[in-house]
Amino acid sequence: MEVGLFFGSFNPIHTGHMIIANLVKETTSVEEVWFIVSPQNPFKKNKNLLHEFDRLDLVNAAIADDYKFRSSDVEFNMPRPSYTIDTLTVLQEKHPDKTFRLIIGGDNLASFPKWKNHDKILEHFGLIVYPRPNAKPTDLINHKSIQMIDAPEVDISATLIRKLIKEGKSINYLVPEPVAGLIRSKGFFQD
Repeated sequence: MEVGLFFGSFNPIHTGHMIIANLVKETTSVEEVWFIVSPQNPFKKNKNLLHEFDRLDLVNAAIADDYKFRSSDVEFNMPRPSYTIDTLTVLQEKHPDKTFRLIIGGDNLASFPKWKNHDKILEHFGLIVYPRPNAKPTDLINHKSIQMIDAPEVDISATLIRKLIKEGKSINYLVPEPVAGLIRSKGFFQD
């Protein structure tokens, strides 16, 4: 089974994430998309970053109705900061029956050669790349292990969502309804 891995802080997960995950699932050979929730980096305290388990709960709320979406806390128990190649290696060891591909935005493709062991990621896993506003051009788009997908350039900002919540304004349609409900009931991002 081929699995697309969508890494992120998901602070909070929003409709843009869901649109991309669904398009990957529907337009590529990927059969499942796993949302890999990145833990808080202990060296970079961000007062706006919800605790990793709260962000995992938000992801679970967002994906509850789609059996082809899964969440993962694999990085919660790994050394920090964790590098993508290390997470991919752990997942491959835990799930030798699966083929993993990394889902990234086009805005990250130009800097991808700076990632730790980026060549091994391309060789053993490969990338699915979705369009992002202001993505810099790169020759990597022609690499045999990179698949570009046709998707809208969704530019929903978690920063904007958190700002609206703090101001007591609606976040309808920016996040899935179960996520909005959980944010309200737990008082997340209210400060």
